[in-house]
Amino acid sequence: MMTVLSSVWALLLGIVLIMLGNGMHFTLIGLRGGLEGFSSVELAIVTSGYFMGFLSGARATPVMIRRVGHVRVFAALGSLMSAALIAFPLLTEPWAWTLLRLLVGFCMSGVYVAAESWLNAASTNQTRGKVLSAYMIAQTLGIIGAQGLLTLGDAGTSVLFIGASILVSVSFAPILLSVTPAPVADVARPMSLRGLLGASPLGTVGIFLLGSVYATQSGMGAVFGTQIGMTTGQIALFVAMLFAGALVMQYPVGWLSDRMDRRKLIFGAAALGSASCAAGWATGGALAPLMAAAFFAGGVTTPLYALFLAYTNDALPPEDMPAASGGLVFTFGLGAIAGPMVTGWAMQGFGPFAFWPVLGSLFAAIASYALYRMTQTTTLPVDQTDSYLSVLPTTSPVAVEAASVWAAEQAAIERDPASPL
Repeated sequence: MMTVLSSVWALLLGIVLIMLGNGMHFTLIGLRGGLEGFSSVELAIVTSGYFMGFLSGARATPVMIRRVGHVRVFAALGSLMSAALIAFPLLTEPWAWTLLRLLVGFCMSGVYVAAESWLNAASTNQTRGKVLSAYMIAQTLGIIGAQGLLTLGDAGTSVLFIGASILVSVSFAPILLSVTPAPVADVARPMSLRGLLGASPLGTVGIFLLGSVYATQSGMGAVFGTQIGMTTGQIALFVAMLFAGALVMQYPVGWLSDRMDRRKLIFGAAALGSASCAAGWATGGALAPLMAAAFFAGGVTTPLYALFLAYTNDALPPEDMPAASGGLVFTFGLGAIAGPMVTGWAMQGFGPFAFWPVLGSLFAAIASYALYRMTQTTTLPVDQTDSYLSVLPTTSPVAVEAASVWAAEQAAIERDPASPL
């Protein structure tokens, strides 16, 4: 493993720094927006703006890379993102923040495409699984670490936004000074929604609902904390618990995924998420139970994303997997745009604790649909399914496609050790 990491350590260090800056900005939006008197609906629109930009960036960046190259695109998007982060405290209006979040989402998506192309190029068939796993861990640790940095400044000033901008700017140094030329980013044209629904109804519907869950947790969690009177440190811990749960629960869910019917595991994980949200709603604001609810509700979200990708790939021939991966990323993004809108409206109409029933209902919808699909079709035997690999919802289609190909190859090797793959 150390030999593998030695070839990509600069990229991973850069990713950690980027996620520190981006993770700070995600929580800061809720903190500073509350101080500025933004309503729940206004902050929901601001949150959705990021995912609108992310979707468009995933489609546009490969075209830009083919025209001017990885380095120029990477540096340009990084500069724009750094400038946008500084601009947030200077333009404290909902419409301005929505535009800035569109820009940040577009830039982050492009940064992911470029960085993941480099990682993919630096990997071989034998090392790709380890490299991708290290990349996912680096991202998660960066997001969790960002919450700790929020306690070092005052969200009512520009200091934390400037700090996030500095981290993003510095992150490009180790990457741009060490990477070798990468091949042109080649992202497959996404499969149509109709094609996805035909191939995997559960994967398509489930990942749309999960997009709403993820965006609500990451974008509206800090808004919820602000509105119920949490301190900055408590809000940072609350958001950190959402991602810490994912880090802890990823391995056991992955282990089970390769040993049982994935539909049953999807049902169980979603049911746990729904129960955790019910517990969060019932706490009445007590700190320790809220943190436990966040740990388990957030803990099943990222594993569910990887489960839906793996389950969909099980139903497809290898040549269709890249297109299906792109289609699932796009479907997830549509859900991510819609989720905060619904949550913001509910929180404004029924109070901040509506955050939990909305999340719980989304998890319950996933569990119910998984249960329904189990009554409609049979599933592949466990020994014929693809391998499970942790994939974060924050990754671009480049990493998702690479993970899908690796999972299919790994499963083929396990079924037939003499295979040339």
